[in-house]
Amino acid sequence: MSEQAVVVPKVKKCPSVHKGIDTHQRLVRKIFKRPAFLISLGCILILVAIAICASFIAPYDPNETDLPNKNLGISSTHVWGTDYLGRDLFSRTIWGTRTSLIIAFTTVGCAFVAGVVIGCMAAFYGGIVDETLSRCIDLFLAFPGIIFSLALLGLIGPGIPNIVLALTLSQWAVFARLMRGDVLSITNLEYIQSAKTGGLSNSRIILRHLIPNAIMPVLILATLEVGSVILSTAGLSFLGLGIPPEIPEWGSMIGAGKEFLRTAPLNVIVPGLAITAVVMVFNVFGEGLRDILDVHEEQVLPS
Repeated sequence: MSEQAVVVPKVKKCPSVHKGIDTHQRLVRKIFKRPAFLISLGCILILVAIAICASFIAPYDPNETDLPNKNLGISSTHVWGTDYLGRDLFSRTIWGTRTSLIIAFTTVGCAFVAGVVIGCMAAFYGGIVDETLSRCIDLFLAFPGIIFSLALLGLIGPGIPNIVLALTLSQWAVFARLMRGDVLSITNLEYIQSAKTGGLSNSRIILRHLIPNAIMPVLILATLEVGSVILSTAGLSFLGLGIPPEIPEWGSMIGAGKEFLRTAPLNVIVPGLAITAVVMVFNVFGEGLRDILDVHEEQVLPS
C-alpha cells in the first residue's frame, strides 16, 4: 500500500496583527531618524522636571531682596547675577519656568478640550448647530488673539487665572476650526454611516469613531501652540497686564529690567534667552511630531 502524501495547509497570519506591528516599527524608525525631535523631547522632560523641582533647584527665595547687592553681574554666589532689587536671577528664572509652563499647559489644555468638543459638534450635527457654532468660531478668529487678551485683561485685571481665561478664549477657535474640518472629512465615510444606521448613539459615535480618527492634527497643533502661549504670556506680563510682579515670570522680569538694560543687561538677557529657548524647543517638538505622524499623508483608519 503506497503512502499518501499528507498536505499540511499553510496557516495565514493575521494581516491586521502584522499591519499593527509594521506600523509601530515604522513609527519607531521615524522617531530615531529625527535626532532634533528626540533632543527637543528630552529638553521638554528636563523643563518639566525643573518646574516640578523648582523649590529644590533654586538656591534662593525668588522674592528675597538684597538692595546692597542689586544689579550684580555673574559671581560665585549669584551665577546669573541679581536684578534691580537684589533678587537672584537664576532662582527667579527657575521659578519662572514653573509659572510659564503652568500657564501654557493649562491654557492649551482648556482651549484644546473646548475646541475639540465645539468643532466636533458643529461638524457632526450640521444644520443650524453648525451654522451657529461656525459663526461663533469666525467671530473669535476675527479678533487678533493678543488684542483680545489685552482688552479682556484690562477689564478683569492681571493674575494667573485671568490670563489663562483670556488666552483660552483667544485660542479655542483655532482648535475648533481645525477639528470641524477634520470631522467633516470623515463624517460621510462608510464606517461612520454604518455606525449611524446600526443604532449607535450619537455620543458613542463621536467618542469612539469621530474624535479618535480626527484628533491627531489637533494634538500636533496643541504642541505648537504651547510656544505661542508662552510668548503671549510674556508679552502681556511685559506690558503689566499678565502676572503680578511678586510672581516670577519671564515677561515681567524683562519688563522690570528694561530700565537697567545699559547698566545691568542680565536683567533682560537671562529671561529673554529662557523664552527663546523654551519656545524653540516646543516648536521643534511640534514640527517633529507632525513629520513623524504624517498627518497629511496617512489616513487614520477606525479602530
